[in-house]
Amino acid sequence: MNYLNPDTFIDKMMPAAINHESGAGPTDFSQTSKVKIEKELYLEAQKLGLSLSEMLELPEYDPSPAGSQLDAFERQLAFHGLRTGGNNPVTVEMFYRSAAALMPEFVMREIRRGQNMRPELNRLIASTSGVNTSRYTPFHIDTSATDTHLSLRPVGEAAEVPSILVTDQANTVVIPDYGLTLKVTYKALRHRTMAQFKVLLWYIGYRLASDRVALAVNTIINGDGNDNAAALMTTDVSGTLDYEDMVKFFNEFFPYKPNVMVCHKEVIKDILTISEFKDPMIGYKFQSSGEITSPLGSTLVRCDEVPNDYVVGIDNRFALEEIFSQPLTIEYDKVIEQRLEEAVISESVAYAKIIEDASIVLDIDHA
Repeated sequence: MNYLNPDTFIDKMMPAAINHESGAGPTDFSQTSKVKIEKELYLEAQKLGLSLSEMLELPEYDPSPAGSQLDAFERQLAFHGLRTGGNNPVTVEMFYRSAAALMPEFVMREIRRGQNMRPELNRLIASTSGVNTSRYTPFHIDTSATDTHLSLRPVGEAAEVPSILVTDQANTVVIPDYGLTLKVTYKALRHRTMAQFKVLLWYIGYRLASDRVALAVNTIINGDGNDNAAALMTTDVSGTLDYEDMVKFFNEFFPYKPNVMVCHKEVIKDILTISEFKDPMIGYKFQSSGEITSPLGSTLVRCDEVPNDYVVGIDNRFALEEIFSQPLTIEYDKVIEQRLEEAVISESVAYAKIIEDASIVLDIDHA
């Protein structure tokens, strides 16, 4: 059998990708060596709606045993001797020479890692779903019942039981394609290490996630085409935001809670400089972790696409859903054959409102 002790492989992967424990046994490459990665495998994965990494974990390929330090794709990198981080990572040219067909999946994994470096998006989303069409019909939850709290109570004989009416929305949401073209000459890349190349891929993922934050916030503010734009309330004095305005805004959400507020950078500055919000513990948390939290218990998310006189409040447990008809993909054939000279990275994603009342906009400048 083909074995590699994990101790000899630590430098081959990004340190954060492996939680190595001393004394762990060797990695078995007997199944890994039988799997031939080529373009056709990417096509097969696409038909199944899977990434190559996910497909390699299927029983007929190279599923990872319980407690494995490496997933199936990482074992492919290790089997081909491809260090992508740590000490002495291989160059892009060496990667192509050893296993060119692994490059598209490597690119996508690192782009996704870059997307995860912008965690703010996850703070806006209540759920994520995949569909196999380019249109999606959200459901409509009627929250305008006579008993607005729909509280439990005794029901008299023959009395009507409180109900929540759930139907389809009147209009479907179109799930558009979004993409960008990665243009880079092989000459510019060939002698770069894979560690250097990863940073470029992280940046692409980070930017894509930032764009999705803007898309999500636009849906929160303007709705998804079903006459469900966020309710608008105003500050007591146009052009001024004070503590009383924030408290009224907070109270307006009941029974929901504005656990996330999305604002332009100028509005974040205005909020954090309100005298009642100058709490030393707030400053300590920001200085120690970089996380901005308001004294009202809401996480502040910066999004400069938000109008600079808006505070967008959401209860992220109920406000918004994310829908994919195509996950993040890349033109794998071009990456393999043209060595990244030009390849389109694309995804199809849209956002829809779930509970309309779970988002409210505070307008500061309303003169």
